[in-house]
Order: sequence, then C-alpha cells, then structure tokens
Amino acid sequence: MNGTEPATPSAFDKARTGLWTSLQKHLTTVYAAESAFVKAVAFTDSFPFPASAGSEQQLYDYEQQRRALRDLFTDETTQLDTLVKAIRQKGYAEDEKKQLYLLLLGYMDIAATIFARLHTQVPVRQPKDEELDETTDRFARVQKFARLNIKGIAGLLGGI
Repeated sequence: MNGTEPATPSAFDKARTGLWTSLQKHLTTVYAAESAFVKAVAFTDSFPFPASAGSEQQLYDYEQQRRALRDLFTDETTQLDTLVKAIRQKGYAEDEKKQLYLLLLGYMDIAATIFARLHTQVPVRQPKDEELDETTDRFARVQKFARLNIKGIAGLLGGI
C-alpha cells in the first residue's frame, strides 16, 4: 500500500451512509405527503375548522390526504422503532451509535412538525382516532429514546 489507495469503508461508515441515504428518501416522501395535505386543507386558514368551511369535495379531498398522511406516520413510526432497536443491538462503539441516533433524531424532528398537522389542522368535530394517538405516543417514545442515547447516562447524571 503506497498511501494513495482509498481506505475501505468500515461497516459503520457503510451503515451511516446507508442511513443518511434512506432518511433523505423518507424526507422526500414525507414532504410530498405534507404538500398534498396542505393543498387539501387550503380551503381554510382557521383551525379547528367547521365543516361548513369547505365544499363536500374539498372535505372529501381533505379526508383522503389526512388518511394518507396518517398512514405514512404509522409506517414511519414502525420503521423508526425498528431502526432504533437495530442500532441499539449493533456492535458499534457508543460514539458511533450516537452519530446514528443523531441522524435519526434530525429526521424525526423534521417529521414531527409535519405529522403534528394531523392534530392541529382538523375539523371542529374530529372523531377519536385511537390508532393515531397510539402512533403519536410511540413516535414520542422512540424520539425520547434517541435523545437519551445521544445524551448518554453521563449526560443525564451531570445534571443532578
């Protein structure tokens, strides 16, 4: 080896690059769903909105896009939960795990602002959605777990 050959990427480097690429694709999907949802709710700027704020077609379109965003939220939360568990179980060094959690957390912070629309941009009489509530709670748990793993036990004990 004469020093000019590129270093072979480690398993961690490959994982980090793969995660980064995957998260970019997921963000593209989430942004597209948000855009469609925003267009579907453009008939009002007051939330919660009365059913009289939109035509029957507008309300139908809103419900379709809301359902699509809600389903994406559920799918993303399931995948994030799986990723967090996979990172925890891998044999990476703690600093490497923190880097992966940090990538996930950045994505989750962006996604959380988009998925929050499911709770704020709603009609006055929105039926109870237990699955959405469960997904929201699970998303929050995964997000908190990632934050705790970035901060680490030493960071938690330093505040005592």
